[in-house]
Amino acid sequence: MKFKEYLICFGIGAFAYGLIEVAVRGYTHWTMALTGGVVLVILNAVNKNKKIGLISRCLIGAAVITGLEFTVGMIVNVGLGWNVWDYSEKPLNLFGQICPFFTVGWFFLSIPAYFICSQIEKRLSSR
Repeated sequence: MKFKEYLICFGIGAFAYGLIEVAVRGYTHWTMALTGGVVLVILNAVNKNKKIGLISRCLIGAAVITGLEFTVGMIVNVGLGWNVWDYSEKPLNLFGQICPFFTVGWFFLSIPAYFICSQIEKRLSSR
């Protein structure tokens, strides 16, 4: 992946993740923008393997997003005490940082994310 592709993916991921949070929760935090940028860079790398079917890529996407959300949550919420989010009241949550309900959402959110990744790759390769 070229640097420009990384940069574009990071920017779109950062913006989109923050936008989704504002739409759903009414606010976001700068750490979520960084997380969203990293997520789309990783999903773009996954999307390059055309041997992996969409369902498998979405499972990978859900795992990647949930894993990053857990990692960032343990750092910013538990370690630093910033309290950016708290899923403690959600069923089957893990330390209040992740819950299965959102993992299912990340699975479905991976579909447009992979479409965006494909469009970025397509547009950059045509230049």
